[in-house]
Amino acid sequence: MGPSEIEISNYRSIRRLFMPVQPLSVFVGENGVGKSNLYKSLSLLRDAATGRITRTIADEGGLNSVCWSGLRKRGEDGRLRLAAKIDNIRYFIELGHPGPLEAAFPGEPMIKSERIEATHGKRKVLLMERTNSHVSVRGESGAWSEHKNAVLPSETALAGFLDGKTCPEVDLIRNALQSWRFYHDFRTDQASPIRKPCLAITTPSLSADGSDLAAALATLYAIRQDAEDMQDAVEDAFPGAELRAWQRNGACEFDLQLADMPRPFKAHELSDGTLKYICLLAVFMGYRLPPFIALNEPETSLHPSLLAPLARLIVKASRRADVWIVTHSEHLMEALRSESSVPLRRVIKTKGATIIEGLTLAGEFRDEDDD
Repeated sequence: MGPSEIEISNYRSIRRLFMPVQPLSVFVGENGVGKSNLYKSLSLLRDAATGRITRTIADEGGLNSVCWSGLRKRGEDGRLRLAAKIDNIRYFIELGHPGPLEAAFPGEPMIKSERIEATHGKRKVLLMERTNSHVSVRGESGAWSEHKNAVLPSETALAGFLDGKTCPEVDLIRNALQSWRFYHDFRTDQASPIRKPCLAITTPSLSADGSDLAAALATLYAIRQDAEDMQDAVEDAFPGAELRAWQRNGACEFDLQLADMPRPFKAHELSDGTLKYICLLAVFMGYRLPPFIALNEPETSLHPSLLAPLARLIVKASRRADVWIVTHSEHLMEALRSESSVPLRRVIKTKGATIIEGLTLAGEFRDEDDD
């Protein structure tokens, strides 16, 4: 399941954002306005489910690097806060620096609190609450169970507290967040695994790094044995071309026959832009799409002639999954505008803070003239 609402506070250039998520969400902005932080903050929510959120923050330079560094009001702690609502269940996480009595390395990101609550109309019911290492869970009867030292301060209850029988909503949120997919460019150098055969394993959706591209394509051609929609999309992007994928001797491969070439090209022979577009075909036309797909600047290295076909791919995929696109390409924005009536949101920076034009503090978009 994809999110219906997200909330981001004190993440890099994002001071505070609360917003609904549509089946197709498109954000466009110039370089340097912080639009990639929208993508990265959602990726952190997925990392909370896998248990990697504190490691990811440490890899990015620690809390001092990823937290809001602008002016704060007196008394504000500046902690990083993220939340997502999935169906009628809301998950919240707050991170900060270790306290003087906590067993942690200096400067290590710590999970200060987590909450899971259910919404029934206007009524909210708290189901799980974590404070430092202590986890409290409400059972089906409504009674609370207490779990002292259930998790380390550096690990999330979402990943480390596995008593799904007591609170099945923990499992629901964990599984939902783990199913989200994030794509930020694909390696296309000659040593990239995308250019090589891969193990013949049925692959319903492309991995984040695209290393199982041949298997994802072969799953359509050899397992489902129906690649008509894929071939139509190939024809849309490369008129007269034919894409083929197969399994042989335990490995999957693919090639592309272009209309003006005497023989098909295998993955190691394709241009960077063509190979990347085939990765995008696999993202949006996989055997089974993830419920939520986020892409950061998918137009990078693509020829301008591929932007209109890409827009058609994105719009079609948004009927099967929630799709989140961050781009700085006005050409892709115009192509999406011509293919869909979904409003395109412009990301700007004001007084050092990333904001989305038309978005109110209450999480609603004011009526705008998108023309």
